[in-house]
Amino acid sequence: MSAASDPPESRPEPTVSEHVAVRLEKLRRIEALGIDPWGGRFDDRTLIADVLKLPQDAPEDQRPRVRVAGRIVGRRPSGKVHWLDIRDSSGQPCLREIKGEHEGSVESVPDLSSRVQVMMGRKQIGDADWALAEELDLGDLVGIEGGFGKTKKGEPTVFATKLTILAKSLEPHPNKWDGMSDVEYRLRHRYLDLTYNPDTLDRARKRILILRTIRRYLDDLGFMEVETPVLHAIAGGAAARPFTTHHNALDIPLVQRIALELHLKRLLVGGLEKVYELGRVFRNEGISQKHNPEFTMLELYQAYADYNSMMDVTEGLIVACVDALGGGREIPWGGKTVAFNPPFERAKYADLFEKHVGVSMWSSEDVLTAAKKHHVSTVNKEHDVIVNDLFEVCVEEHLSGPVFVYDYPASLCPLTKRKRDNPEIAERFEMYVHGMELANAYTELNDPITQEATFRRQLVGLKDEDSMAKMDDDFIRAQRHGMPPAGGLGVGIDRLCMLLTNTMSIRDVILFPLLRPE
Repeated sequence: MSAASDPPESRPEPTVSEHVAVRLEKLRRIEALGIDPWGGRFDDRTLIADVLKLPQDAPEDQRPRVRVAGRIVGRRPSGKVHWLDIRDSSGQPCLREIKGEHEGSVESVPDLSSRVQVMMGRKQIGDADWALAEELDLGDLVGIEGGFGKTKKGEPTVFATKLTILAKSLEPHPNKWDGMSDVEYRLRHRYLDLTYNPDTLDRARKRILILRTIRRYLDDLGFMEVETPVLHAIAGGAAARPFTTHHNALDIPLVQRIALELHLKRLLVGGLEKVYELGRVFRNEGISQKHNPEFTMLELYQAYADYNSMMDVTEGLIVACVDALGGGREIPWGGKTVAFNPPFERAKYADLFEKHVGVSMWSSEDVLTAAKKHHVSTVNKEHDVIVNDLFEVCVEEHLSGPVFVYDYPASLCPLTKRKRDNPEIAERFEMYVHGMELANAYTELNDPITQEATFRRQLVGLKDEDSMAKMDDDFIRAQRHGMPPAGGLGVGIDRLCMLLTNTMSIRDVILFPLLRPE
């Protein structure tokens, strides 16, 4: 029996190159029809989400006329009729699966509410457009003009009278939901992931809404959004290893910023009393479920405030984001639930340490004993560093939250003002939800003498060639001109999006996470 007469289930699946060859041949045939396969301007378009709100029960000759444009995500040829499913970016995705109501070759994907069925009959669109319809593939971008109504089976449908091709897809698209199940494939082909995975599209939309809500909330509080440099001469504002680069014209080494802090504080000195930035920062460190080398931070600073003020801002900000998503204040996180009902819990660092480690953080002997018990290294570490290592091992897993953990050991917080009645404690908090840190805030240190001494202590032991082993003299000079007392806050936007979209991996809330080259 020849290959041509083999039953369909026994034929080998065409290779990618064979699929591409077929599409290139179709491209040539479209061009031979005198049609530009790359389209152009398509005016008076109606979004599919708005089309679906139109009356659907009008008689055939009174159907509302629409012009829609989108990608073909379903295609079912059937004799002298082509049934298409096209989608655009309007509306919200859902998780139903398309079930074709007509017999024939079915290419199905998960349903999206921004999808509409199109019926193209040869008689209705004419021979010229029918010749074009014969060359269409899954993934092509098309414009459709026609009447909107229902089929006999009740399916909302655009009954086409005119077809326009807007872009030919030369690469094969996945024709089954299973085709997008491989995580690595999805991350490397995010454009397909957004097209065929409603969860990915949903997360992307929610992230956009979260960022919009943050801006609106802070703007309403009188904060001003600013932009500060990405390229720095000195890596400051955090303890992290930077990415390094070189400016050819000036012949100087530069680093990509590891924090937004020091430039924003310069603006406080300049009289901008409430400032914030939503910006990318870069840390040349590991990759994990919660870490990406390039990530988004919110940092804000408010003159004449302190860390208690920042707790109030943080609580209001996160509740505003939760409310904007519209799912209520109790949201799922993994197999758990988080209740974002203010006021959030507030707990002292020392109290939590004693509760979960079983010793006082002030007792050097007891801390060393606890470190040995919990296999925490003490080699070449100061007391407070060991304390914080124990906190991470023994306490963080119990912070179901949302909870503000406040009053940290002062030596861990070089940019933070000390408590007046206890200089061993820094006015700092971190906010946790189910063991994941979401926010970090201080009463900012505005004493330039103490700040310079703290910086110099930090530099001890660092190598001269290390870009972190440099004093930011300009920042100290700015502080010496008078920086107002202030509260400052940093929020990891990617982690916040993970939490509010019930996503376990940071790579799934970043549109293009860093991946090892293929």
